[in-house]
Amino acid sequence: MATPDQKSPNVLLQNLCCRILGRSEADVAQQFQYAVRVIGSNFAPTVERDEFLVAEKIKKELIRQRREADAALFSELHRKLHSQGVLKNKWSILYLLLSLSEDPRRPPSKALPRDAHSTPYYYARPQTLPLSYQDRSAQSAQSSGSVGSSGISSIGLCALSGSAPAPQSLLPGQSHQAPGVGDGLRQQLGSRLAWTLTANQPSSQATTSKGVPNAVSRNMTRSRREGDTGCTMEITEAALVRDILYVFQGIDGKNIKMNNTENCYKVEGKANLSRSLRDTAVRLSELGWLHNKIRRYTDQRSLDRSFGLVGQSFCAALHQELREYYRLLSVLHSQLQLEDDQGVNLGLESSLTLRRLLVWTYDPKIRLKTLAALVDHCQGRKGGELASAVHAYTETGDPYMRSLVRHILSLVSHPVLSFLYRWIYDGELEDTYHEFFVASDPTVKTDRLWHDKYTLRKSMIPSFITMDQSRKVLLIGKSINFLHQVCHDQTPTTKMIAVTKSAESPQDAADLFTDLENAFQGKIDAAYFETSKYLLDVLNKKYSLLDHMQAMRRYLLLGQGDFIRHLMDLLKPELVRPATTLYQHNLTGILETAVRATNAQFDSPEILRRLDVRLLEVSPGDTGWDVFSLDYHVDGPIATVFTRECMSHYLRVFNFLWRAKRMEYILTDIRKGHMCNAKLLRNMPEFSGVLHQCHVLASEMVHFIHQMQYYITFEVLECSWDELWNKVQQAQDLDHIIAAHEVFLDTIISRCLLDGDSRALLNQLRAVFDQIIELQNAQDAIYRAALEELQRRLQFEEKKKQREIEGQWGVTAAEEEEENKRIGEFKESIPKMCSQLRILTHFYQGIVQQFLVLLTTSSDESLRFLSFRLDFNEHYKAREPRLRVSLGTRGRRSSHT
Repeated sequence: MATPDQKSPNVLLQNLCCRILGRSEADVAQQFQYAVRVIGSNFAPTVERDEFLVAEKIKKELIRQRREADAALFSELHRKLHSQGVLKNKWSILYLLLSLSEDPRRPPSKALPRDAHSTPYYYARPQTLPLSYQDRSAQSAQSSGSVGSSGISSIGLCALSGSAPAPQSLLPGQSHQAPGVGDGLRQQLGSRLAWTLTANQPSSQATTSKGVPNAVSRNMTRSRREGDTGCTMEITEAALVRDILYVFQGIDGKNIKMNNTENCYKVEGKANLSRSLRDTAVRLSELGWLHNKIRRYTDQRSLDRSFGLVGQSFCAALHQELREYYRLLSVLHSQLQLEDDQGVNLGLESSLTLRRLLVWTYDPKIRLKTLAALVDHCQGRKGGELASAVHAYTETGDPYMRSLVRHILSLVSHPVLSFLYRWIYDGELEDTYHEFFVASDPTVKTDRLWHDKYTLRKSMIPSFITMDQSRKVLLIGKSINFLHQVCHDQTPTTKMIAVTKSAESPQDAADLFTDLENAFQGKIDAAYFETSKYLLDVLNKKYSLLDHMQAMRRYLLLGQGDFIRHLMDLLKPELVRPATTLYQHNLTGILETAVRATNAQFDSPEILRRLDVRLLEVSPGDTGWDVFSLDYHVDGPIATVFTRECMSHYLRVFNFLWRAKRMEYILTDIRKGHMCNAKLLRNMPEFSGVLHQCHVLASEMVHFIHQMQYYITFEVLECSWDELWNKVQQAQDLDHIIAAHEVFLDTIISRCLLDGDSRALLNQLRAVFDQIIELQNAQDAIYRAALEELQRRLQFEEKKKQREIEGQWGVTAAEEEEENKRIGEFKESIPKMCSQLRILTHFYQGIVQQFLVLLTTSSDESLRFLSFRLDFNEHYKAREPRLRVSLGTRGRRSSHT
């Protein structure tokens, strides 16, 4: 006799059948053959793979048979079996035992079971459901298996002999579930597909149950199948169910068709249906309409290459959801086919009714409605704009809908995040279909890379990325490209930034969305600070950006006082000549002489090499003073800060300051003339009035120019420069430096009266400068005439003394008469000189008064205070009524205007 280890599987299976049924080998031959056929077949179990559920079903079956002791013994044995790891497929063994214990030859019960028409059990998605879609094929097999359980059970009942109680629902709606495969299914599918169709029990005699119409309709269908055509039949519910399953896929049924005019599914008008069935069918057909809308969108967009990667990801997400929906439909079709076969063999009623389809398709309908709403909202959108449209639907209080949209968003935003990480870590931008919010202009040259090459495409900024984050993202990639292309710094990005793991999959993107304010913000901030700091270090250490900025202040804004004064002294002989007679190489030589003779010689050779002379465009009548200007050459990376516009501003300010400095230089010469000539002309008392008028007018001009120079030098240049320097020291990126520098230039342009709003003030100021030049010319002419007269008088006296020494008469009567005549002519010219000075004074004071009136109405408070200092003794206020308004009233009036 063979030992147990040597027994074949067939012998073991036959012994198992005998042991379970308690009969001999001859009596269990039919059951043994069926068991062999089941084990050798490819049938997959159609119930949920939950060991706990099958064990509970076995215990309930034992209790129903009033075998409580066996149920308790089974529970204890199952507990012990569960604690051991010897058997791997405990669920399969329990399911086989359950199937073998059922006897299909037992006559059906006279009444429907308690849960024959109960709604199917489905799981609610937990709020912490992970949006993971791995092993979908396994999940679909498990979920689809739960629907056709009655089919396999019925096959087993047909083959096994003996009487058995009526089969109950394979998956009653328990309020708790055991951990295991069922939990895995719930975690993967949630409420989308995790519903189990309750197997309906056969009932041919119950007349008070809700299932009676359904049973009658199935019997009518079977009688039609069997050739009973003796009477005309109405459209049955079973036929409607079959049509509905086709409509779910967007296919017209025999009785339910798409009405293109009204854009909806309608039941054929000639169909003989009750109103309730017709309304239910129409409600169910909405699922097909939603399916068609989604499918039409995906079919159109999937072939459109210009839709971009984000759009294709959106279509892929919709396809995933439709695949899950198709799995549900395949399960329903399989169930219908199985029930048709069972109905023919056993006369069972259908579990697929319109009312149950309403319940079972409730969650899929919500899901499709959400997808259809997304499709409508995303029409005409692409790239980051499409991601924003999807993200807008995550702001909902429905956790089921929010989890669905977040999963779709993780797929849709994955290309955007891939673009983003490649940009901030490598500086690469491969956006073929213009989906990313950073745009590149390939026509821009390298010298304008920072300003014009890369910009923000604001319509493509996803709503989950703030404007500040997008600005930082732009700056990060722009800094990397600036370093590589302009600074010629090929340092790898890994040395600038501690590169962290990017979003390599949609799951990474989904995880990122859960912590946008921390994880994502942290990545952006780290890359931004490290890249910007490295760029500023390169500009300051390698290209001396701050040194060049200080050089601009010293030379173009006249901050190097000794150099400017000495240069003006050296240039005076050249600049008084007509502008057309100047040569740049002569002026350049004078510039180098001034550098070597002052503290400018101690500057860096790189700075002095860039300092040069520039001649402006010559107009007729211009002198050298009108066309001379200093220049500073900028190129390379520093030209990004000192752009052409900035350099033109510097030249404008330099010309204004140079002109004001020249006025100061002229007034100094005038005062020198006063000091030197006062003693010489002491012997001409008739000339004292002219000298007095010259002194008074020159003093007024000196006061005016000193106050203007103080205002320009300290209140404008020094204060603005100090503010600029503080901002530059605290700057976090190059944009901050550029912005601070532009604000500095705009401030000094406006406060030096060089902007459009101050044109009237500037014209008055230039008129004052012209009057100073007129005074210099008038005084030179007066002094020249007075000195010539003094020289003639001295020569006459010398000649007279010389003759007296020689013993002759000093002068003859004719000579004396001629001398007196000449002196008389000179004295007659003095009133003309005085009137000329009075006219000059009148014009000058009128211009100053008008200038002060404009200052009092200025919106700039510093200019209003300048008017107070210019008229500190109220000299002009006494002459001009418009200046008699108090300073506070002026401020209020200007603020109202």
